[in-house]
Amino acid sequence: MRFAFLGPVGTYGEQAARQLAELEEVARPELVPQSGIRAVVQALAHGSCDAAVVPVENSVEGGVTSCLDSLWEHPDLTVARALVLPIRHALLGSGPIEGVSEVLSHPQALAQCSQWLADHLPRALQLPTSSTAEAARLVAGSRFRAAIASQQAGGEHGLLELAYPINDVPGNCTRFLLLRRAPRSLHGPMASLAFSMHSNKPGALLEALACFAQRGLNMSRIESRPSKREMGEYIFFVDLELPEGSAPLEHALEGLRPLCAHLALFGAYPITNLS
Repeated sequence: MRFAFLGPVGTYGEQAARQLAELEEVARPELVPQSGIRAVVQALAHGSCDAAVVPVENSVEGGVTSCLDSLWEHPDLTVARALVLPIRHALLGSGPIEGVSEVLSHPQALAQCSQWLADHLPRALQLPTSSTAEAARLVAGSRFRAAIASQQAGGEHGLLELAYPINDVPGNCTRFLLLRRAPRSLHGPMASLAFSMHSNKPGALLEALACFAQRGLNMSRIESRPSKREMGEYIFFVDLELPEGSAPLEHALEGLRPLCAHLALFGAYPITNLS
């Protein structure tokens, strides 16, 4: 099986892909790095890969918007499994920390280490990159640049570990989704869906959310994204904790469909927490 992930080699996405392949009992997965989260999803949607691994939510910085937007663009894809991965960032470089004047990393990683950077490298310029491992690749050999990435990425690119761990919150973790082109399941401890309303009127969202409350379904997350069609129009992404059996989710969807202009169910699935 070919697993697409946010590359290059050494990202947390690669770690998640290996863990998810093991959970799916795939003995020899072929890991295929991509240059962006949209590219990861498109590799699956266009058929060049059999599965895609994408970060959907971080415990410090919240939802990964490019992932949410990509899911809405490809409602035919299914969430097969989720994994919560601990995130422990390192400051990596080729020279002493005293000489660092630029710090490169993915915007989420920079945000997750913002207080540490303010305390230890307050004058360093922060430069965003497409991934943490790409930052590690870019700083290799530089005496004034450093990267925020995993220890694995440092080893891949021959970098020195200047400080570890540097994330502001010790319990920092990211939830990754395993996407497949497969029939959706209605059985599992968690389900993910997204919907948009027919019209923006008082009580419309409350009426939609009541479909879950009336069936005893707890929302573990709700997040909105602009529809990109007009100001004030939003898409709502919801995660639900499910009881045994598919009936409560089926009944909730029956009540929800007439209220929505568009409704995408990404499926019910198991979740593994490594943190």
